[in-house]
Amino acid sequence: LSRHCSTQAPQPPLDRNAIKEKLTGAPDLKTFMSSSSSSPPPTEEEVMAPAVPYLFEDQTPGTGRSVFVESYGCQMNFADTEIVNAILKNAGFAAAESADEADVVFLNTCAIRENAEQRIWGRLRELKHQKKERKKTRPLSVGVLGCMAERLKTKLMEEEQMVDLVAGPDSYRDLPRLLSVVDSGEQAINVILSQDETYADVTPVRPNSNGVSAYVSIMRGCNNMCSYCIVPFTRGRERSRSAVTIEREVAALSAEGYKEVILLGQNVNSYNDKSEMEASEDNGDVPLPEGFKTVYKRPTQGVSFAELVRRLSDIDPEMRIRFTSPHPKDFPDDLLFLIRDRPNVPNAIHIPVQSGNTANLERMRRGYSREAYLTLIDRIREINPEITLSSDFISGFCGETEEEHEDTISLMKLVRYDFAFMFAYSLREKTGAHRKLKDDVPELTKKRRLKEVIETYHSIVAEKNALEAGTRHLVLVEGASRRSTADLSGRSDSNKVVVFPDIPLLDLKLPNFSSSTTSTTLSSSSTLTNAKPGDYVLVEITHTTGITLVGNPVAITTLQSYSANEKLFSDSTLLPPILRSSSSSSPSSLSASSAEEEM
Repeated sequence: LSRHCSTQAPQPPLDRNAIKEKLTGAPDLKTFMSSSSSSPPPTEEEVMAPAVPYLFEDQTPGTGRSVFVESYGCQMNFADTEIVNAILKNAGFAAAESADEADVVFLNTCAIRENAEQRIWGRLRELKHQKKERKKTRPLSVGVLGCMAERLKTKLMEEEQMVDLVAGPDSYRDLPRLLSVVDSGEQAINVILSQDETYADVTPVRPNSNGVSAYVSIMRGCNNMCSYCIVPFTRGRERSRSAVTIEREVAALSAEGYKEVILLGQNVNSYNDKSEMEASEDNGDVPLPEGFKTVYKRPTQGVSFAELVRRLSDIDPEMRIRFTSPHPKDFPDDLLFLIRDRPNVPNAIHIPVQSGNTANLERMRRGYSREAYLTLIDRIREINPEITLSSDFISGFCGETEEEHEDTISLMKLVRYDFAFMFAYSLREKTGAHRKLKDDVPELTKKRRLKEVIETYHSIVAEKNALEAGTRHLVLVEGASRRSTADLSGRSDSNKVVVFPDIPLLDLKLPNFSSSTTSTTLSSSSTLTNAKPGDYVLVEITHTTGITLVGNPVAITTLQSYSANEKLFSDSTLLPPILRSSSSSSPSSLSASSAEEEM
């Protein structure tokens, strides 16, 4: 009883200053370390140094072994695979031609939709069978990287026991150490998210590149917290690479002959590099347009996305600068004017809407209404009437009614997109929708609504592309058509796929080409040659096969020559007679089957 009812007076609070004064001159950590050794006392740096580094500097765990990385999902994953390739190459690993030839197989995974995860589970079952078969001859190590690794780490490692290694998107530098742990007979895992990792100092290794187009990651993570999206939980919060490192990478790609870079980020146009700012500098917060809101405080303005694109477009006027995937809230006028005025910034914008209904957008936590989105579309087209637009749509999100679905259909008809990515909603664990909403739209209803969205899109695109017949586009050649090696395929300034015959063409890389240039001058200054990947080709459209344009090539030229004489190139009546008609007097012989599915 006395223990619980003590009447002892409470003790006064500790006087920390008095304690510090009493400890003055007392032995510290260095004193104890020196007393146990005849060596001189360690310095402060030695005391604070980590006891065991990840790997010794001369340790190369990949020596004599090969690795193969399979990529799934978005462009960010494919760009991350190039980072992984670089890190493993530096660790001594060779690149295998296939999974069958590799000692280590990584699956770089996507967790955005259920279908993507099911594909990966199926592939892991195949690899588990291969591991068993190769156990006594050539042991196989299997690892899962990326978003699925972070989301399903426990299931992958403990429940299913299909993999030896799990690494999240921010731990790729740790892969050599993790593989060393696997070599010792243990499973290895690192899914820690970083607040500053951008891999800015890693030069990507692009073994599967076409030599024409390259991905360049400029930022990682996302702050938007859309209720359906897993990205903030698997890739962390937004952080931007320094503009200087991006400029350096793009300049290097230009020197290697690349003609296009695609800037990547989960919310690419919210790029905001503050590394160039002075500590006392204050440029104000990043502005937020009327009608839009965020769940986070807008950061101090640094190097903006528009400024970054401007700098990159100055590096090489013959290199196109594309970007994906943006958010509607980050399209200021200076970015829209830049897209309109810079010849090497293509006239196409991806602007995801997800739904055409305000209540549904609110449940999705998109931060804008239907009306605010349409106001932005009007502003974009006011500044740039020739722009092409693409978007994303989710059918059957939590609580979506038939009327809300019809609002999406009506918005599609109003905006008339040139391309779209369309999916049925797939509930993801950890998301806001998983915690607070109910996935209450039946699967059959989701599929039916998605079918209606897809049909609406294709109907609009068929109408729009039918109007392309007789127009001319500058096409950046990417390579042979998927359907026929007799044809070439590339993309126009409007980001539309164009297919045309691979035939000898006039090479009009003339610096002073104009309407006064005669056919004699062209014939004497140019030779007939076949276009190759990386060339810009003027193509006259003859017809369309769904979303792919088909045409006849007119001539090889340059981006600068075309932009300086765009009206001339577009109007065949202004051209010298030798260029007034397509190289083939009859419509392109390409069949629908040879041009379909080029996207």
